[in-house]
Amino acid sequence: MTAVAQEPITQELLLEWFLALETPEGFQAELIEGELVVTPPPDGDHEDYISLIVSQVIRRSRTDMQFSGNKGLRLEKAEGQPQDHVIPDGTFAPLELRLYRGADPWMPCQGVAMVLEVTSSKPKTDREAKRRCYARGGIPLYLLVDRGTSEVTLFSDPENSDYQQRCTLAFGKPLALPEPFAFELDTTDFL
Repeated sequence: MTAVAQEPITQELLLEWFLALETPEGFQAELIEGELVVTPPPDGDHEDYISLIVSQVIRRSRTDMQFSGNKGLRLEKAEGQPQDHVIPDGTFAPLELRLYRGADPWMPCQGVAMVLEVTSSKPKTDREAKRRCYARGGIPLYLLVDRGTSEVTLFSDPENSDYQQRCTLAFGKPLALPEPFAFELDTTDFL
Protein backbone atom coordinates (compact mmCIF):
# COMPACT_ATOMS: atom_id res chain seq x y z
CA MET A 1 0.00 0.00 0.00
CA THR A 2 1.30 3.43 -0.94
CA ALA A 3 0.40 6.53 0.98
CA VAL A 4 -0.37 9.55 -1.15
CA ALA A 5 -0.02 12.99 0.37
CA GLN A 6 -2.83 15.25 -0.70
CA GLU A 7 -2.51 18.98 -0.75
CA PRO A 8 -5.50 20.68 0.88
CA ILE A 9 -7.76 22.60 -1.45
CA THR A 10 -7.35 26.25 -0.58
CA GLN A 11 -9.64 29.13 -1.54
CA GLU A 12 -7.01 30.32 -4.00
CA LEU A 13 -6.61 26.88 -5.59
CA LEU A 14 -10.38 26.42 -5.97
CA LEU A 15 -10.70 29.86 -7.58
CA GLU A 16 -7.78 29.10 -9.92
CA TRP A 17 -9.39 25.79 -10.98
CA PHE A 18 -12.72 27.48 -11.53
CA LEU A 19 -11.31 30.27 -13.68
CA ALA A 20 -9.46 27.71 -15.84
CA LEU A 21 -12.50 25.45 -16.26
CA GLU A 22 -13.81 24.80 -19.77
CA THR A 23 -17.45 23.72 -19.91
CA PRO A 24 -19.27 22.01 -22.78
CA GLU A 25 -20.99 24.40 -25.18
CA GLY A 26 -24.09 25.99 -23.66
CA PHE A 27 -23.27 24.95 -20.09
CA GLN A 28 -22.46 27.52 -17.42
CA ALA A 29 -20.07 27.16 -14.51
CA GLU A 30 -20.37 29.31 -11.41
CA LEU A 31 -18.49 29.40 -8.11
CA ILE A 32 -21.15 29.93 -5.44
CA GLU A 33 -20.25 29.94 -1.75
CA GLY A 34 -17.26 27.68 -2.39
CA GLU A 35 -19.21 25.19 -4.51
CA LEU A 36 -18.68 24.68 -8.23
CA VAL A 37 -22.13 24.70 -9.89
CA VAL A 38 -22.50 23.63 -13.53
CA THR A 39 -25.88 24.04 -15.23
CA PRO A 40 -27.08 22.83 -18.63
CA PRO A 41 -28.57 25.11 -21.29
CA PRO A 42 -32.04 26.43 -20.32
CA ASP A 43 -35.31 25.26 -21.84
CA GLY A 44 -37.61 27.49 -23.88
CA ASP A 45 -40.03 28.25 -21.03
CA HIS A 46 -37.11 29.56 -18.95
CA GLU A 47 -36.17 31.95 -21.74
CA ASP A 48 -39.80 32.98 -22.31
CA TYR A 49 -40.08 34.28 -18.72
CA ILE A 50 -36.91 36.31 -19.18
CA SER A 51 -38.18 37.76 -22.46
CA LEU A 52 -41.50 38.78 -20.89
CA ILE A 53 -39.73 40.61 -18.07
CA VAL A 54 -37.10 42.30 -20.25
CA SER A 55 -39.70 43.65 -22.67
CA GLN A 56 -41.67 45.20 -19.80
CA VAL A 57 -38.57 46.71 -18.19
CA ILE A 58 -37.44 48.26 -21.47
CA ARG A 59 -40.92 49.64 -22.28
CA ARG A 60 -42.15 50.68 -18.85
CA SER A 61 -39.23 51.60 -16.54
CA ARG A 62 -38.98 55.18 -15.41
CA THR A 63 -35.21 54.97 -15.96
CA ASP A 64 -33.76 53.71 -19.25
CA MET A 65 -32.19 50.34 -18.54
CA GLN A 66 -29.50 48.24 -20.11
CA PHE A 67 -29.95 44.47 -19.99
CA SER A 68 -27.39 41.70 -20.15
CA GLY A 69 -28.27 38.03 -20.25
CA ASN A 70 -25.80 35.73 -18.54
CA LYS A 71 -23.24 38.38 -17.53
CA GLY A 72 -20.61 37.08 -15.12
CA LEU A 73 -20.52 38.96 -11.81
CA ARG A 74 -17.71 38.85 -9.29
CA LEU A 75 -19.27 39.28 -5.84
CA GLU A 76 -18.19 39.54 -2.22
CA LYS A 77 -17.14 36.24 -0.76
CA ALA A 78 -18.69 34.38 2.11
CA GLU A 79 -16.43 34.00 5.11
CA GLY A 80 -13.95 31.18 4.56
CA GLN A 81 -14.87 30.81 0.87
CA PRO A 82 -13.31 31.98 -2.39
CA GLN A 83 -14.85 35.00 -4.11
CA ASP A 84 -18.26 34.21 -5.62
CA HIS A 85 -18.51 34.19 -9.43
CA VAL A 86 -22.19 34.12 -10.39
CA ILE A 87 -24.00 34.35 -13.73
CA PRO A 88 -27.52 35.73 -13.32
CA ASP A 89 -30.11 34.98 -15.99
CA GLY A 90 -30.43 38.73 -16.34
CA THR A 91 -28.68 41.85 -15.11
CA PHE A 92 -30.20 45.33 -15.32
CA ALA A 93 -28.31 48.61 -14.94
CA PRO A 94 -29.21 52.23 -15.72
CA LEU A 95 -28.36 52.96 -19.35
CA GLU A 96 -26.52 56.15 -18.43
CA LEU A 97 -23.85 54.07 -16.63
CA ARG A 98 -22.96 52.01 -19.72
CA LEU A 99 -21.91 49.39 -17.20
CA TYR A 100 -21.24 46.59 -19.69
CA ARG A 101 -19.05 48.54 -22.09
CA GLY A 102 -15.45 47.40 -21.64
CA ALA A 103 -16.38 45.11 -18.73
CA ASP A 104 -14.35 41.99 -18.09
CA PRO A 105 -16.08 38.59 -18.38
CA TRP A 106 -16.37 38.64 -14.57
CA MET A 107 -17.24 42.23 -13.72
CA PRO A 108 -17.86 43.76 -10.29
CA CYS A 109 -21.50 44.33 -9.39
CA GLN A 110 -21.32 48.04 -8.48
CA GLY A 111 -24.00 49.91 -10.44
CA VAL A 112 -26.24 46.87 -11.04
CA ALA A 113 -29.85 47.83 -10.23
CA MET A 114 -31.42 44.36 -10.32
CA VAL A 115 -30.59 40.76 -11.10
CA LEU A 116 -33.10 38.24 -12.43
CA GLU A 117 -33.19 34.48 -11.97
CA VAL A 118 -35.71 31.98 -13.32
CA THR A 119 -35.52 28.65 -11.52
CA SER A 120 -34.19 25.80 -13.61
CA SER A 121 -32.29 22.58 -12.91
CA LYS A 122 -31.03 23.73 -9.49
CA PRO A 123 -33.91 25.76 -7.95
CA LYS A 124 -32.49 25.62 -4.41
CA THR A 125 -29.39 27.45 -5.62
CA ASP A 126 -31.53 30.27 -7.05
CA ARG A 127 -33.73 30.44 -3.94
CA GLU A 128 -30.98 30.40 -1.34
CA ALA A 129 -27.28 30.55 -2.29
CA LYS A 130 -27.60 33.05 -5.14
CA ARG A 131 -29.90 35.21 -3.02
CA ARG A 132 -27.20 35.43 -0.34
CA CYS A 133 -24.51 36.13 -2.96
CA TYR A 134 -26.46 39.00 -4.51
CA ALA A 135 -27.19 40.46 -1.07
CA ARG A 136 -23.49 40.26 -0.08
CA GLY A 137 -22.72 42.09 -3.33
CA GLY A 138 -25.12 44.87 -2.33
CA ILE A 139 -27.30 44.46 -5.43
CA PRO A 140 -30.43 46.45 -4.49
CA LEU A 141 -33.04 44.16 -6.08
CA TYR A 142 -33.21 40.43 -6.82
CA LEU A 143 -36.18 39.23 -8.88
CA LEU A 144 -36.82 35.48 -8.68
CA VAL A 145 -39.31 33.73 -10.96
CA ASP A 146 -39.94 30.40 -9.25
CA ARG A 147 -41.40 27.94 -11.72
CA GLY A 148 -41.68 25.24 -9.05
CA THR A 149 -44.02 27.28 -6.85
CA SER A 150 -45.59 29.46 -9.61
CA GLU A 151 -44.55 32.58 -7.72
CA VAL A 152 -42.49 35.66 -8.34
CA THR A 153 -40.46 37.17 -5.49
CA LEU A 154 -38.76 40.54 -5.27
CA PHE A 155 -35.99 40.67 -2.68
CA SER A 156 -34.80 44.13 -1.57
CA ASP A 157 -32.82 45.93 1.14
CA PRO A 158 -29.60 43.85 1.15
CA GLU A 159 -27.91 43.65 4.55
CA ASN A 160 -25.84 41.10 6.45
CA SER A 161 -25.57 38.56 3.59
CA ASP A 162 -29.30 38.48 2.90
CA TYR A 163 -32.20 40.62 1.84
CA GLN A 164 -34.28 42.16 4.62
CA GLN A 165 -37.44 42.60 2.52
CA ARG A 166 -39.26 40.21 0.24
CA CYS A 167 -42.54 40.37 -1.61
CA THR A 168 -43.86 37.08 -3.00
CA LEU A 169 -46.91 36.89 -5.23
CA ALA A 170 -48.56 34.13 -7.23
CA PHE A 171 -48.21 34.23 -11.00
CA GLY A 172 -50.97 36.44 -12.42
CA LYS A 173 -50.65 39.15 -9.75
CA PRO A 174 -48.90 42.47 -10.52
CA LEU A 175 -45.58 43.00 -8.70
CA ALA A 176 -44.53 46.56 -7.88
CA LEU A 177 -40.92 47.24 -8.87
CA PRO A 178 -39.49 50.25 -7.00
CA GLU A 179 -37.19 52.99 -8.35
CA PRO A 180 -35.34 53.09 -10.65
CA PHE A 181 -37.96 50.91 -12.39
CA ALA A 182 -41.13 52.36 -10.81
CA PHE A 183 -43.81 50.24 -12.50
CA GLU A 184 -45.93 47.18 -11.83
CA LEU A 185 -44.61 44.03 -13.46
CA ASP A 186 -47.49 42.20 -15.13
CA THR A 187 -47.17 38.46 -14.49
CA THR A 188 -50.42 37.28 -16.13
CA ASP A 189 -48.48 35.84 -19.07
CA PHE A 190 -46.50 33.68 -16.60
CA LEU A 191 -49.55 31.44 -16.22
